[in-house]
Amino acid sequence: MVPIHYRRRAMSSEAKEPVTAAERMRHHRKRRRNGLRCLRVVLHETEIASLVDKGFLRPERRQDQAAIQSAIDGFICHSLAPAEGEQG
Repeated sequence: MVPIHYRRRAMSSEAKEPVTAAERMRHHRKRRRNGLRCLRVVLHETEIASLVDKGFLRPERRQDQAAIQSAIDGFICHSLAPAEGEQG
């Protein structure tokens, strides 16, 4: 079984300030410079269940959007990692 992959996210009980268009653009450009792309993915409940079955998502967190995002990140990293003995 693949270990559960979670990112630590800062949690705050305070309401977040609205982000300006300029700030969103700065973040967008920074991600692109770092070779990252931000995508929206539509998942069926069976795909979320598969993330749980494969150990990327804890069952009690299957409704938690941040946990699902982290599980998808872990799944992609695991799936695209070079196989043992491969250069990457």
